[in-house]
Amino acid sequence: MLTALSLRDVVLIDRQDIVFGPGLSVLTGETGAGKSILLDGLGLALGARADAGLVARHAAEASAVACFAPPSDHPVRALLAEQGIGAEDEILLRRVLSRDGRSRGFINDQPVGVGLLRRVGAALVEIQSQNAQIGLADPPVQRALLDAFGVDPELTGAVSTAFSAWRTAARAAEEAALGRERTEQNVQWLAHVIQELDTLAPEPDEEERLAIERQRLQEGERRAEALAVALAELATRGRSGSSPAAAVRAAIRAISRLAPPAAEPVAALERAEEALGEAESLLARLTETETGDPRRLERAETRLFALRAVARKHGVSVAELPELCARLKSELAAIQDEAAAAEARARDATSAREAYIEAASRLAAARAEAARRLETALASELPPLRLEKARFHCRLETFVERDWGPEGTEAVSFLLAANPGQEPTPLARAASGGELARLMLALKVVLIGARNPGTLIFDEVDAGIGGAAAAAVGERLARIAERVQVLVVTHSPQVAVHARQHFRITKEALRGRTTTRVTELDGSLRQEEIARMLAGATVTDAARAAAASLLAGPQPASRRRGLRAGG
Repeated sequence: MLTALSLRDVVLIDRQDIVFGPGLSVLTGETGAGKSILLDGLGLALGARADAGLVARHAAEASAVACFAPPSDHPVRALLAEQGIGAEDEILLRRVLSRDGRSRGFINDQPVGVGLLRRVGAALVEIQSQNAQIGLADPPVQRALLDAFGVDPELTGAVSTAFSAWRTAARAAEEAALGRERTEQNVQWLAHVIQELDTLAPEPDEEERLAIERQRLQEGERRAEALAVALAELATRGRSGSSPAAAVRAAIRAISRLAPPAAEPVAALERAEEALGEAESLLARLTETETGDPRRLERAETRLFALRAVARKHGVSVAELPELCARLKSELAAIQDEAAAAEARARDATSAREAYIEAASRLAAARAEAARRLETALASELPPLRLEKARFHCRLETFVERDWGPEGTEAVSFLLAANPGQEPTPLARAASGGELARLMLALKVVLIGARNPGTLIFDEVDAGIGGAAAAAVGERLARIAERVQVLVVTHSPQVAVHARQHFRITKEALRGRTTTRVTELDGSLRQEEIARMLAGATVTDAARAAAASLLAGPQPASRRRGLRAGG
Protein backbone atom coordinates (compact mmCIF):
# COMPACT_ATOMS: atom_id res chain seq x y z
CA MET A 1 0.00 0.00 0.00
CA LEU A 2 1.18 3.53 -0.82
CA THR A 3 1.34 5.37 2.50
CA ALA A 4 2.94 8.66 1.52
CA LEU A 5 4.12 10.68 -1.48
CA SER A 6 6.50 13.63 -1.25
CA LEU A 7 7.21 15.81 -4.27
CA ARG A 8 9.73 18.62 -4.55
CA ASP A 9 9.97 21.01 -7.50
CA VAL A 10 8.03 18.79 -9.89
CA VAL A 11 6.69 21.09 -12.66
CA LEU A 12 4.21 23.30 -10.77
CA ILE A 13 4.46 21.49 -7.45
CA ASP A 14 6.95 23.23 -5.16
CA ARG A 15 6.57 21.15 -2.06
CA GLN A 16 3.86 18.63 -1.34
CA ASP A 17 3.57 15.82 1.21
CA ILE A 18 0.56 13.53 0.97
CA VAL A 19 -0.34 10.71 3.34
CA PHE A 20 -2.61 7.99 1.97
CA GLY A 21 -4.71 5.46 3.78
CA PRO A 22 -6.24 2.16 2.67
CA GLY A 23 -9.34 1.81 0.55
CA LEU A 24 -10.47 4.19 -2.18
CA SER A 25 -8.96 7.64 -2.58
CA VAL A 26 -10.03 10.10 -5.29
CA LEU A 27 -8.25 13.06 -6.78
CA THR A 28 -10.47 15.71 -8.29
CA GLY A 29 -10.03 19.18 -9.70
CA GLU A 30 -10.68 21.29 -12.72
CA THR A 31 -9.12 20.34 -16.03
CA GLY A 32 -5.54 21.60 -16.15
CA ALA A 33 -5.22 21.90 -12.39
CA GLY A 34 -2.31 19.48 -12.35
CA LYS A 35 -3.68 16.01 -11.63
CA SER A 36 -1.39 14.56 -14.27
CA ILE A 37 1.57 16.27 -12.56
CA LEU A 38 0.82 14.32 -9.42
CA LEU A 39 0.78 11.04 -11.35
CA ASP A 40 3.95 12.02 -13.20
CA GLY A 41 5.66 12.70 -9.88
CA LEU A 42 4.59 9.31 -8.56
CA GLY A 43 5.76 7.71 -11.82
CA LEU A 44 9.15 9.35 -11.34
CA ALA A 45 9.52 7.63 -7.97
CA LEU A 46 8.39 4.34 -9.51
CA GLY A 47 11.16 4.38 -12.11
CA ALA A 48 9.21 5.70 -15.10
CA ARG A 49 11.11 7.34 -17.92
CA ALA A 50 12.42 10.68 -16.71
CA ASP A 51 11.85 13.88 -18.68
CA ALA A 52 13.85 16.95 -17.78
CA GLY A 53 10.63 18.91 -18.31
CA LEU A 54 9.45 17.60 -14.94
CA VAL A 55 11.97 19.85 -13.17
CA ALA A 56 10.40 23.13 -12.09
CA ARG A 57 11.75 26.16 -13.94
CA HIS A 58 13.16 27.77 -10.83
CA ALA A 59 14.85 24.59 -9.54
CA ALA A 60 18.03 22.70 -10.36
CA GLU A 61 16.46 19.31 -9.71
CA ALA A 62 13.19 17.60 -8.88
CA SER A 63 12.66 14.80 -6.41
CA ALA A 64 9.91 12.32 -5.69
CA VAL A 65 9.66 9.97 -2.72
CA ALA A 66 7.03 7.23 -2.45
CA CYS A 67 6.64 5.25 0.76
CA PHE A 68 5.01 1.81 0.75
CA ALA A 69 4.00 -0.64 3.47
CA PRO A 70 3.51 -3.99 1.69
CA PRO A 71 2.54 -7.10 3.65
CA SER A 72 5.29 -9.35 4.91
CA ASP A 73 4.65 -11.97 2.21
CA HIS A 74 4.61 -9.50 -0.70
CA PRO A 75 6.88 -10.69 -3.59
CA VAL A 76 8.68 -7.34 -3.61
CA ARG A 77 10.43 -8.26 -0.37
CA ALA A 78 11.99 -11.33 -1.99
CA LEU A 79 13.02 -9.17 -4.95
CA LEU A 80 14.78 -6.71 -2.66
CA ALA A 81 16.41 -9.52 -0.70
CA GLU A 82 17.89 -10.87 -3.93
CA GLN A 83 19.49 -7.47 -4.47
CA GLY A 84 20.84 -7.32 -0.92
CA ILE A 85 18.49 -4.50 0.10
CA GLY A 86 16.97 -4.76 3.55
CA ALA A 87 13.31 -3.90 4.02
CA GLU A 88 11.54 -3.94 7.34
CA ASP A 89 8.05 -2.43 7.57
CA GLU A 90 8.33 0.26 4.91
CA ILE A 91 9.91 0.50 1.47
CA LEU A 92 11.04 3.93 0.36
CA LEU A 93 11.48 4.66 -3.35
CA ARG A 94 13.26 7.92 -4.17
CA ARG A 95 14.24 9.49 -7.46
CA VAL A 96 16.17 12.70 -8.06
CA LEU A 97 16.02 14.25 -11.55
CA SER A 98 18.48 16.93 -12.66
CA ARG A 99 17.75 19.61 -15.18
CA ASP A 100 20.12 17.93 -17.65
CA GLY A 101 17.85 14.86 -17.67
CA ARG A 102 20.05 12.67 -15.51
CA SER A 103 18.48 10.90 -12.59
CA ARG A 104 19.49 8.93 -9.51
CA GLY A 105 17.42 6.21 -7.90
CA PHE A 106 17.34 5.02 -4.30
CA ILE A 107 15.54 2.24 -2.44
CA ASN A 108 15.61 2.60 1.33
CA ASP A 109 18.38 5.16 0.79
CA GLN A 110 20.57 2.67 -1.09
CA PRO A 111 21.57 3.81 -4.60
CA VAL A 112 20.05 1.57 -7.28
CA GLY A 113 19.70 1.53 -11.03
CA VAL A 114 16.53 2.84 -12.60
CA GLY A 115 15.82 -0.67 -13.94
CA LEU A 116 15.55 -2.09 -10.42
CA LEU A 117 13.52 0.91 -9.31
CA ARG A 118 11.11 0.22 -12.17
CA ARG A 119 10.84 -3.49 -11.29
CA VAL A 120 10.10 -2.72 -7.66
CA GLY A 121 7.63 0.00 -8.62
CA ALA A 122 5.79 -2.34 -10.98
CA ALA A 123 5.49 -4.90 -8.20
CA LEU A 124 3.97 -2.33 -5.85
CA VAL A 125 1.76 -0.20 -8.10
CA GLU A 126 -0.30 -0.75 -11.21
CA ILE A 127 -1.33 2.39 -13.07
CA GLN A 128 -4.21 2.22 -15.53
CA SER A 129 -4.43 5.13 -17.93
CA GLN A 130 -6.45 5.79 -21.05
CA ASN A 131 -3.31 6.74 -22.90
CA ALA A 132 -1.12 3.93 -21.63
CA GLN A 133 -1.32 0.28 -22.51
CA ILE A 134 -2.85 -1.52 -19.57
CA GLY A 135 -0.92 -4.23 -17.83
CA LEU A 136 -3.60 -6.72 -18.79
CA ALA A 137 -2.59 -6.36 -22.44
CA ASP A 138 0.53 -8.42 -21.80
CA PRO A 139 -0.19 -12.09 -22.77
CA PRO A 140 1.96 -13.59 -19.98
CA VAL A 141 0.05 -11.45 -17.48
CA GLN A 142 -3.25 -12.59 -19.00
CA ARG A 143 -2.22 -16.21 -18.66
CA ALA A 144 -1.20 -15.69 -15.03
CA LEU A 145 -4.50 -13.92 -14.32
CA LEU A 146 -6.53 -16.72 -15.88
CA ASP A 147 -4.62 -19.28 -13.82
CA ALA A 148 -5.13 -17.30 -10.64
CA PHE A 149 -8.81 -16.85 -11.45
CA GLY A 150 -9.78 -20.46 -11.97
CA VAL A 151 -6.92 -22.97 -12.18
CA ASP A 152 -5.73 -25.16 -9.34
CA PRO A 153 -2.17 -24.07 -8.42
CA GLU A 154 -1.21 -27.73 -8.18
CA LEU A 155 -1.77 -28.04 -11.94
CA THR A 156 0.47 -25.10 -12.80
CA GLY A 157 3.06 -26.32 -10.31
CA ALA A 158 2.98 -29.82 -11.79
CA VAL A 159 3.54 -28.43 -15.29
CA SER A 160 6.43 -26.27 -14.13
CA THR A 161 8.01 -29.23 -12.34
CA ALA A 162 7.45 -31.57 -15.29
CA PHE A 163 8.94 -29.04 -17.72
CA SER A 164 12.02 -28.62 -15.54
CA ALA A 165 12.42 -32.40 -15.31
CA TRP A 166 11.97 -32.74 -19.09
CA ARG A 167 14.53 -30.05 -19.90
CA THR A 168 17.01 -31.57 -17.44
CA ALA A 169 16.52 -35.03 -18.96
CA ALA A 170 16.70 -33.61 -22.50
CA ARG A 171 19.97 -31.81 -21.75
CA ALA A 172 21.42 -34.97 -20.24
CA ALA A 173 20.35 -36.94 -23.33
CA GLU A 174 21.85 -34.31 -25.66
CA GLU A 175 25.14 -34.28 -23.76
CA ALA A 176 25.24 -38.08 -23.76
CA ALA A 177 24.55 -38.17 -27.50
CA LEU A 178 27.28 -35.62 -28.19
CA GLY A 179 29.70 -37.55 -26.02
CA ARG A 180 28.81 -40.73 -27.86
CA GLU A 181 29.46 -39.10 -31.22
CA ARG A 182 32.82 -37.85 -30.02
CA THR A 183 33.91 -41.23 -28.62
CA GLU A 184 32.51 -43.63 -31.17
CA GLN A 185 35.18 -42.59 -33.65
CA ASN A 186 37.77 -43.94 -31.19
CA VAL A 187 36.14 -47.34 -30.87
CA GLN A 188 37.80 -48.86 -33.93
CA TRP A 189 41.20 -47.49 -32.96
CA LEU A 190 40.82 -48.77 -29.41
CA ALA A 191 39.69 -52.18 -30.63
CA HIS A 192 42.68 -52.40 -33.00
CA VAL A 193 45.20 -51.43 -30.33
CA ILE A 194 43.65 -53.75 -27.77
CA GLN A 195 43.73 -56.64 -30.25
CA GLU A 196 47.37 -55.86 -31.04
CA LEU A 197 48.27 -55.79 -27.34
CA ASP A 198 46.23 -58.89 -26.56
CA THR A 199 47.98 -60.74 -29.37
CA LEU A 200 51.34 -59.57 -28.11
CA ALA A 201 50.30 -60.33 -24.50
CA PRO A 202 53.06 -58.37 -22.76
CA GLU A 203 53.95 -59.55 -19.28
CA PRO A 204 55.32 -57.58 -16.34
CA ASP A 205 59.18 -57.39 -16.36
CA GLU A 206 59.23 -59.31 -19.65
CA GLU A 207 61.66 -56.91 -21.29
CA GLU A 208 64.25 -57.45 -18.58
CA ARG A 209 63.88 -61.23 -18.73
CA LEU A 210 64.15 -61.24 -22.52
CA ALA A 211 67.20 -58.99 -22.45
CA ILE A 212 68.96 -61.28 -19.96
CA GLU A 213 68.05 -64.37 -21.99
CA ARG A 214 69.20 -62.71 -25.19
CA GLN A 215 72.54 -61.83 -23.63
CA ARG A 216 72.96 -65.37 -22.30
CA LEU A 217 72.12 -66.90 -25.69
CA GLN A 218 74.49 -64.53 -27.44
CA GLU A 219 77.29 -65.49 -25.04
CA GLY A 220 76.51 -69.18 -25.61
CA GLU A 221 76.85 -68.74 -29.34
CA ARG A 222 80.18 -67.03 -28.93
CA ARG A 223 81.46 -69.86 -26.69
CA ALA A 224 80.26 -72.49 -29.20
CA GLU A 225 82.06 -70.70 -32.01
CA ALA A 226 85.32 -70.53 -30.00
CA LEU A 227 85.14 -74.25 -29.12
CA ALA A 228 84.47 -75.12 -32.74
CA VAL A 229 87.50 -73.15 -33.85
CA ALA A 230 89.69 -74.85 -31.23
CA LEU A 231 88.42 -78.25 -32.15
CA ALA A 232 88.98 -77.51 -35.81
CA GLU A 233 92.56 -76.58 -35.05
CA LEU A 234 93.12 -80.00 -33.50
CA ALA A 235 91.29 -81.85 -36.23
CA THR A 236 92.69 -82.62 -39.67
CA ARG A 237 92.81 -79.52 -41.77
CA GLY A 238 93.79 -78.73 -45.28
CA ARG A 239 94.30 -81.25 -48.10
CA SER A 240 97.43 -82.58 -46.49
CA GLY A 241 95.30 -83.90 -43.68
CA SER A 242 97.97 -82.79 -41.15
CA SER A 243 96.95 -82.00 -37.62
CA PRO A 244 98.87 -81.51 -34.37
CA ALA A 245 98.32 -85.16 -33.41
CA ALA A 246 99.54 -86.41 -36.83
CA ALA A 247 102.62 -84.18 -36.53
CA VAL A 248 103.42 -85.67 -33.14
CA ARG A 249 103.09 -89.20 -34.47
CA ALA A 250 105.30 -88.41 -37.44
CA ALA A 251 107.93 -87.01 -35.06
CA ILE A 252 107.80 -90.13 -32.94
CA ARG A 253 108.36 -92.36 -36.01
CA ALA A 254 111.29 -90.27 -37.15
CA ILE A 255 112.97 -90.28 -33.77
CA SER A 256 112.37 -94.03 -33.34
CA ARG A 257 114.53 -94.70 -36.41
CA LEU A 258 117.55 -93.17 -34.71
CA ALA A 259 120.27 -95.48 -33.33
CA PRO A 260 120.39 -95.54 -30.53
CA PRO A 261 116.83 -94.22 -30.20
CA ALA A 262 116.23 -91.00 -28.20
CA ALA A 263 113.94 -92.35 -25.50
CA GLU A 264 113.21 -89.15 -23.68
CA PRO A 265 111.94 -87.12 -26.68
CA VAL A 266 109.85 -90.08 -27.74
CA ALA A 267 108.32 -90.29 -24.27
CA ALA A 268 107.60 -86.57 -24.29
CA LEU A 269 106.02 -86.77 -27.76
CA GLU A 270 103.90 -89.71 -26.69
CA ARG A 271 102.63 -87.73 -23.72
CA ALA A 272 101.86 -84.81 -26.05
CA GLU A 273 99.94 -87.14 -28.34
CA GLU A 274 97.89 -88.38 -25.41
CA ALA A 275 97.23 -84.78 -24.22
CA LEU A 276 96.09 -83.70 -27.68
CA GLY A 277 93.74 -86.66 -27.86
CA GLU A 278 92.38 -85.87 -24.45
CA ALA A 279 92.00 -82.17 -25.37
CA GLU A 280 90.20 -83.07 -28.55
CA SER A 281 87.84 -85.33 -26.63
CA LEU A 282 87.20 -82.66 -24.04
CA LEU A 283 86.56 -80.05 -26.71
CA ALA A 284 84.23 -82.40 -28.53
CA ARG A 285 82.21 -83.06 -25.39
CA LEU A 286 82.16 -79.40 -24.44
CA THR A 287 81.07 -78.46 -27.94
CA GLU A 288 78.13 -80.78 -27.64
CA THR A 289 77.00 -79.17 -24.38
CA GLU A 290 77.68 -75.53 -25.41
CA THR A 291 76.07 -75.57 -28.80
CA GLY A 292 73.52 -72.64 -28.88
CA ASP A 293 70.01 -72.71 -30.35
CA PRO A 294 69.91 -70.01 -33.06
CA ARG A 295 66.12 -70.30 -33.35
CA ARG A 296 65.70 -69.66 -29.65
CA LEU A 297 67.86 -66.54 -29.84
CA GLU A 298 65.94 -65.40 -32.90
CA ARG A 299 62.63 -65.87 -31.13
CA ALA A 300 63.85 -63.97 -28.08
CA GLU A 301 65.13 -61.09 -30.20
CA THR A 302 61.97 -60.98 -32.33
CA ARG A 303 59.83 -60.86 -29.18
CA LEU A 304 62.00 -58.20 -27.56
CA PHE A 305 62.05 -56.00 -30.67
CA ALA A 306 58.26 -56.35 -31.10
CA LEU A 307 57.62 -55.26 -27.52
CA ARG A 308 59.91 -52.25 -27.88
CA ALA A 309 58.38 -51.24 -31.19
CA VAL A 310 54.83 -51.25 -29.76
CA ALA A 311 56.00 -49.35 -26.69
CA ARG A 312 57.59 -46.65 -28.87
CA LYS A 313 54.42 -46.39 -30.96
CA HIS A 314 52.30 -45.64 -27.90
CA GLY A 315 54.87 -43.52 -26.12
CA VAL A 316 55.29 -45.79 -23.12
CA SER A 317 57.93 -48.11 -21.76
CA VAL A 318 57.72 -51.86 -22.38
CA ALA A 319 56.98 -52.32 -18.68
CA GLU A 320 53.92 -50.06 -19.04
CA LEU A 321 52.35 -52.05 -21.90
CA PRO A 322 50.21 -54.30 -19.66
CA GLU A 323 48.87 -51.24 -17.83
CA LEU A 324 48.22 -49.54 -21.19
CA CYS A 325 46.26 -52.54 -22.39
CA ALA A 326 44.16 -52.60 -19.21
CA ARG A 327 43.51 -48.86 -19.44
CA LEU A 328 42.43 -49.04 -23.07
CA LYS A 329 40.09 -51.90 -22.25
CA SER A 330 38.56 -49.76 -19.50
CA GLU A 331 38.11 -46.88 -21.95
CA LEU A 332 36.46 -49.14 -24.46
CA ALA A 333 34.17 -50.53 -21.76
CA ALA A 334 33.35 -46.98 -20.67
CA ILE A 335 32.44 -46.04 -24.23
CA GLN A 336 30.21 -49.04 -24.46
CA ASP A 337 28.68 -48.09 -21.10
CA GLU A 338 28.20 -44.52 -22.34
CA ALA A 339 26.39 -45.81 -25.38
CA ALA A 340 24.06 -47.78 -23.13
CA ALA A 341 23.70 -44.75 -20.83
CA ALA A 342 22.96 -42.49 -23.81
CA GLU A 343 20.18 -44.81 -24.84
CA ALA A 344 18.86 -44.83 -21.26
CA ARG A 345 18.98 -41.02 -21.07
CA ALA A 346 17.18 -40.77 -24.40
CA ARG A 347 14.46 -43.02 -23.00
CA ASP A 348 14.34 -40.89 -19.84
CA ALA A 349 13.96 -37.73 -21.93
CA THR A 350 11.13 -39.31 -23.90
CA SER A 351 9.38 -40.36 -20.70
CA ALA A 352 9.85 -36.88 -19.20
CA ARG A 353 8.42 -35.29 -22.33
CA GLU A 354 5.39 -37.55 -22.17
CA ALA A 355 4.92 -36.68 -18.49
CA TYR A 356 5.11 -32.98 -19.32
CA ILE A 357 2.59 -33.34 -22.16
CA GLU A 358 0.21 -35.18 -19.85
CA ALA A 359 0.50 -32.49 -17.14
CA ALA A 360 0.20 -29.71 -19.71
CA SER A 361 -2.90 -31.33 -21.19
CA ARG A 362 -4.59 -31.35 -17.77
CA LEU A 363 -3.62 -27.70 -17.32
CA ALA A 364 -4.94 -26.81 -20.79
CA ALA A 365 -8.29 -28.42 -20.00
CA ALA A 366 -8.49 -26.53 -16.70
CA ARG A 367 -7.63 -23.28 -18.47
CA ALA A 368 -10.31 -23.86 -21.07
CA GLU A 369 -12.90 -24.31 -18.31
CA ALA A 370 -11.57 -21.25 -16.43
CA ALA A 371 -11.73 -19.21 -19.66
CA ARG A 372 -15.42 -20.07 -20.09
CA ARG A 373 -16.16 -19.09 -16.50
CA LEU A 374 -14.20 -15.84 -16.87
CA GLU A 375 -16.16 -14.92 -20.00
CA THR A 376 -19.42 -15.58 -18.15
CA ALA A 377 -18.36 -13.59 -15.10
CA LEU A 378 -17.22 -10.64 -17.17
CA ALA A 379 -20.37 -10.62 -19.28
CA SER A 380 -22.38 -9.60 -16.21
CA GLU A 381 -19.98 -6.75 -15.42
CA LEU A 382 -19.98 -5.05 -18.83
CA PRO A 383 -23.60 -3.77 -19.21
CA PRO A 384 -23.60 -1.53 -16.09
CA LEU A 385 -20.43 0.11 -17.44
CA ARG A 386 -22.13 0.99 -20.75
CA LEU A 387 -20.32 -1.85 -22.50
CA GLU A 388 -23.45 -3.91 -23.04
CA LYS A 389 -22.63 -4.37 -26.73
CA ALA A 390 -19.10 -5.53 -26.07
CA ARG A 391 -18.18 -9.20 -25.95
CA PHE A 392 -15.13 -10.41 -24.06
CA HIS A 393 -13.29 -13.53 -25.23
CA CYS A 394 -10.52 -15.51 -23.60
CA ARG A 395 -8.72 -17.42 -26.33
CA LEU A 396 -6.27 -20.27 -25.87
CA GLU A 397 -3.85 -21.05 -28.68
CA THR A 398 -1.51 -24.05 -28.61
CA PHE A 399 2.14 -23.28 -29.15
CA VAL A 400 4.44 -25.20 -31.45
CA GLU A 401 6.67 -27.46 -29.41
CA ARG A 402 9.70 -25.17 -29.47
CA ASP A 403 7.66 -22.57 -27.57
CA TRP A 404 6.42 -24.90 -24.83
CA GLY A 405 7.53 -23.77 -21.43
CA PRO A 406 7.07 -24.09 -17.67
CA GLU A 407 3.75 -22.27 -17.97
CA GLY A 408 2.31 -24.80 -20.37
CA THR A 409 1.75 -25.35 -24.05
CA GLU A 410 -0.72 -22.59 -24.88
CA ALA A 411 -0.94 -18.82 -25.05
CA VAL A 412 -3.78 -16.99 -23.35
CA SER A 413 -5.20 -13.92 -25.06
CA PHE A 414 -7.85 -11.53 -23.79
CA LEU A 415 -9.87 -10.24 -26.75
CA LEU A 416 -12.76 -7.82 -27.13
CA ALA A 417 -15.38 -7.28 -29.77
CA ALA A 418 -16.57 -3.76 -28.94
CA ASN A 419 -19.62 -3.93 -31.18
CA PRO A 420 -21.83 -6.68 -32.63
CA GLY A 421 -20.45 -8.19 -35.81
CA GLN A 422 -16.85 -7.20 -35.07
CA GLU A 423 -14.09 -9.76 -34.86
CA PRO A 424 -12.54 -10.02 -31.41
CA THR A 425 -9.19 -8.23 -31.27
CA PRO A 426 -6.53 -7.81 -28.56
CA LEU A 427 -7.55 -5.46 -25.77
CA ALA A 428 -5.12 -2.68 -26.63
CA ARG A 429 -6.63 -2.31 -30.11
CA ALA A 430 -10.23 -3.24 -29.39
CA ALA A 431 -11.75 -0.05 -28.00
CA SER A 432 -11.36 3.62 -27.21
CA GLY A 433 -9.44 4.77 -24.18
CA GLY A 434 -12.55 5.17 -22.03
CA GLU A 435 -14.00 1.85 -23.10
CA LEU A 436 -10.72 0.12 -22.51
CA ALA A 437 -10.40 1.66 -19.06
CA ARG A 438 -13.89 0.47 -18.10
CA LEU A 439 -13.20 -2.99 -19.47
CA MET A 440 -10.06 -3.05 -17.38
CA LEU A 441 -12.14 -2.02 -14.38
CA ALA A 442 -14.56 -4.89 -15.01
CA LEU A 443 -11.64 -7.29 -15.29
CA LYS A 444 -10.23 -5.98 -12.05
CA VAL A 445 -13.54 -6.59 -10.33
CA VAL A 446 -13.63 -10.17 -11.56
CA LEU A 447 -9.92 -10.84 -11.07
CA ILE A 448 -9.33 -8.84 -7.92
CA GLY A 449 -8.09 -11.88 -6.06
CA ALA A 450 -5.88 -13.02 -8.92
CA ARG A 451 -3.26 -10.30 -9.00
CA ASN A 452 -2.84 -7.84 -6.18
CA PRO A 453 -0.03 -5.32 -6.67
CA GLY A 454 -1.01 -3.50 -3.48
CA THR A 455 -1.98 -0.21 -5.08
CA LEU A 456 -4.12 0.40 -8.16
CA ILE A 457 -4.28 3.81 -9.82
CA PHE A 458 -7.02 4.64 -12.33
CA ASP A 459 -6.65 7.75 -14.45
CA GLU A 460 -10.10 8.99 -15.54
CA VAL A 461 -11.67 5.56 -15.84
CA ASP A 462 -15.05 7.36 -15.97
CA ALA A 463 -14.23 9.43 -19.07
CA GLY A 464 -17.17 9.82 -21.43
CA ILE A 465 -19.81 8.43 -19.09
CA GLY A 466 -22.11 9.77 -16.41
CA GLY A 467 -25.22 9.00 -14.43
CA ALA A 468 -25.85 5.32 -13.78
CA ALA A 469 -22.74 4.19 -15.64
CA ALA A 470 -20.54 6.50 -13.56
CA ALA A 471 -22.26 5.27 -10.40
CA ALA A 472 -21.56 1.69 -11.49
CA VAL A 473 -17.90 2.61 -11.96
CA GLY A 474 -17.75 4.11 -8.50
CA GLU A 475 -19.45 1.11 -6.93
CA ARG A 476 -17.00 -1.26 -8.59
CA LEU A 477 -14.02 0.84 -7.58
CA ALA A 478 -15.27 0.67 -4.01
CA ARG A 479 -15.57 -3.12 -4.27
CA ILE A 480 -12.00 -3.38 -5.51
CA ALA A 481 -10.84 -1.04 -2.75
CA GLU A 482 -12.08 -3.53 -0.17
CA ARG A 483 -9.15 -5.73 -1.21
CA VAL A 484 -6.63 -3.30 -2.71
CA GLN A 485 -5.72 0.31 -2.16
CA VAL A 486 -7.21 2.30 -5.06
CA LEU A 487 -6.37 5.83 -6.20
CA VAL A 488 -8.62 7.38 -8.85
CA VAL A 489 -8.31 10.56 -10.86
CA THR A 490 -11.91 11.40 -11.68
CA HIS A 491 -14.30 14.12 -12.90
CA SER A 492 -17.35 12.16 -11.84
CA PRO A 493 -19.13 13.01 -8.56
CA GLN A 494 -20.78 9.57 -8.69
CA VAL A 495 -17.29 8.10 -8.39
CA ALA A 496 -15.92 10.61 -5.92
CA VAL A 497 -18.62 10.01 -3.31
CA HIS A 498 -17.43 6.40 -2.84
CA ALA A 499 -14.01 7.54 -1.62
CA ARG A 500 -12.61 7.06 1.85
CA GLN A 501 -10.22 9.95 1.08
CA HIS A 502 -10.87 12.89 -1.21
CA PHE A 503 -8.05 15.11 -2.52
CA ARG A 504 -8.61 18.27 -4.51
CA ILE A 505 -5.92 19.53 -6.87
CA THR A 506 -5.87 23.25 -7.57
CA LYS A 507 -3.68 25.88 -9.15
CA GLU A 508 -2.69 28.91 -7.15
CA ALA A 509 -0.69 32.05 -7.89
CA LEU A 510 1.91 32.48 -5.19
CA ARG A 511 4.49 35.28 -5.28
CA GLY A 512 4.06 35.71 -8.99
CA ARG A 513 4.41 32.01 -9.71
CA THR A 514 1.70 29.46 -10.47
CA THR A 515 1.79 26.40 -8.27
CA THR A 516 -0.25 23.22 -7.94
CA ARG A 517 -1.48 22.22 -4.50
CA VAL A 518 -3.12 19.09 -3.17
CA THR A 519 -5.60 19.43 -0.32
CA GLU A 520 -7.52 16.73 1.48
CA LEU A 521 -11.20 17.53 1.74
CA ASP A 522 -13.52 16.62 4.55
CA GLY A 523 -16.95 17.65 5.70
CA SER A 524 -18.28 20.79 4.07
CA LEU A 525 -15.21 21.23 1.87
CA ARG A 526 -15.78 17.82 0.34
CA GLN A 527 -19.48 18.54 -0.15
CA GLU A 528 -18.61 21.80 -1.88
CA GLU A 529 -16.21 19.99 -4.25
CA ILE A 530 -18.89 17.41 -5.10
CA ALA A 531 -21.32 20.25 -5.74
CA ARG A 532 -18.77 21.92 -8.03
CA MET A 533 -18.37 18.67 -9.95
CA LEU A 534 -22.16 18.48 -10.32
CA ALA A 535 -22.84 22.12 -11.21
CA GLY A 536 -19.72 23.31 -12.97
CA ALA A 537 -18.42 26.86 -12.58
CA THR A 538 -21.38 28.18 -10.54
CA VAL A 539 -22.23 26.14 -7.46
CA THR A 540 -25.90 26.42 -6.53
CA ASP A 541 -27.79 25.41 -3.43
CA ALA A 542 -29.46 22.70 -5.48
CA ALA A 543 -26.03 21.36 -6.40
CA ARG A 544 -25.03 21.42 -2.72
CA ALA A 545 -28.18 19.55 -1.81
CA ALA A 546 -27.53 16.98 -4.53
CA ALA A 547 -23.96 16.62 -3.30
CA ALA A 548 -25.17 16.07 0.25
CA SER A 549 -27.61 13.44 -1.02
CA LEU A 550 -24.87 11.63 -2.93
CA LEU A 551 -22.53 11.70 0.04
CA ALA A 552 -25.19 10.39 2.35
CA GLY A 553 -25.64 7.27 0.23
CA PRO A 554 -22.32 5.42 -0.30
CA GLN A 555 -20.31 7.30 2.32
CA PRO A 556 -18.12 4.82 4.27
CA ALA A 557 -18.71 4.63 8.00
CA SER A 558 -15.20 5.83 8.74
CA ARG A 559 -12.49 7.48 6.73
CA ARG A 560 -8.90 8.10 7.55
CA ARG A 561 -7.50 11.52 7.27
CA GLY A 562 -4.71 11.19 4.74
CA LEU A 563 -3.20 14.55 3.95
CA ARG A 564 -0.60 16.65 5.59
CA ALA A 565 -0.15 19.45 3.05
CA GLY A 566 3.10 21.36 3.12
CA GLY A 567 3.51 25.01 2.33
